Amino acid sequence: MIVGIPKEIKNNESRVGMTPAGVFELVKNNHKVYVQSDAGEGSGFFNQDYQQAGAIILDTIGQVYAMSEMIVKVKEPIEEEYDLIQKGQILFTYFHFASSEVLTKAMIRQKAICIAYETVEDEEGTLPLLTPMSEVAGRMAIQQGAKYLEKPVKGRGVLLGGVPGVAPGKVLVLGAGVVGIQAAKMAAGLGAHVTILDINMKRLRYVNDVMPPHVVTEFSNEFNIRRLIKTHDLIIGGVLLKGAKAPNLITRDMLKEMRPGTVIVDVAVDQGGCVETTKPTTHEDPIYIIDDVVHYSVANMPGAVPYTSTMALTNVTLPYALKLANLGWEAACAKDASLNKGLNIVEGKVVYQEIIEAFGWEEVVA
Repeated sequence: MIVGIPKEIKNNESRVGMTPAGVFELVKNNHKVYVQSDAGEGSGFFNQDYQQAGAIILDTIGQVYAMSEMIVKVKEPIEEEYDLIQKGQILFTYFHFASSEVLTKAMIRQKAICIAYETVEDEEGTLPLLTPMSEVAGRMAIQQGAKYLEKPVKGRGVLLGGVPGVAPGKVLVLGAGVVGIQAAKMAAGLGAHVTILDINMKRLRYVNDVMPPHVVTEFSNEFNIRRLIKTHDLIIGGVLLKGAKAPNLITRDMLKEMRPGTVIVDVAVDQGGCVETTKPTTHEDPIYIIDDVVHYSVANMPGAVPYTSTMALTNVTLPYALKLANLGWEAACAKDASLNKGLNIVEGKVVYQEIIEAFGWEEVVA
C-alpha cells in the first residue's frame, strides 16, 4: 500500500502522524511511504530521518494526498484539506465527528474511508489509541491550570501546592477515566487537595485504592457539582462518552457560583466540552474569561509537547496502520473487531451510530 504522512496544518499543531521508526516498519513490510517535507520537524524528526527509514519526501500536501492510498495523520482534516481527499482513500486519524457537523458532512461528500483513532475499542472496552493522548492531556491540564491560576493571567492567585502555614489549592476533577486519573495524579504530586467525581463506583473504588489520602472521591451528580465548584480553585473537565458529544455537567448559570479567578480546563473540548461555556481555543490564544472564570479549552493540548505525544501516538497506532496496509481496510476490519469499531464513515455512509445521534439525523445527510 502507498501510505502518506502529511504535515499537520491546524493552528500550532506540531505533532506528526508517524515517527521514522514507524515508517521503517511499514517500508520493511514492502509498503511505500510518502512524507511531506518538514512534516516531522515540530516533533524533532527531520527529512533525513525519514529518508534513512525508507520514506520518499514530497514537497506539498497536495502531492501526499494525490499519491497515497492511506493517509495517516494526527488531527482531523481542516477545510483546506477537504478537497484533497479522494474517493475510497483511507484516512486514519483523530476525527471527533460528533463535535463538528461541517467536518462530518465534508467527509461524507468526499466518500473517504474514515477510521477514527478515538473509537477503536478493545475487548475490555478501553480506547487504546485515545489513551496515550488522554494521558498527556490529563497531565498537561494540571500544568496549564496551575499557570492560569496566577494573578497576572486573571487567575485566583493560588499556588496549588500551598506552603507551610497556607492550605494548598483545591482541584475538582470531573470524570475518573484516563484524563481524570492522570490529572489527579499530577495535582496530588504538586500537593493540591483533589476531589474526583464519577458515576462509576468501580472507578471511584480504584481511585481510592491507588491515590494518596489527599485525593478524595465523591459520586457525580448536579447537587455535588454545584456544592464543590464554590470552593475549588481549578476544575478539570475529563468526561468522555465514546464517539458521542460530551454532556454539559457545568452550565452557564453555575459560573456565578464560582469564585472570581477560578480556572476551568475542559479537556473534553474535542467532543464538544463538558462545560456549557466551552469553545475551542488554540495554543496561540488559549484562554477566555466569562463571569470572571478563566476558561482554558485548547482543542489539541498534546500538540504543545509534540515529541512526547508523537512517540506515544505511534507506539499505539502503528500495529493498526500495519494491519490496514498489509490487508486493506475491509479485510483488516473484518479480522480485527477493535479496528472495525474505528470505522466512522465509509464511502459516503455514516456507520457509527453515535454520530447520527449527535446531530439528530434519522439517516445519513450528504
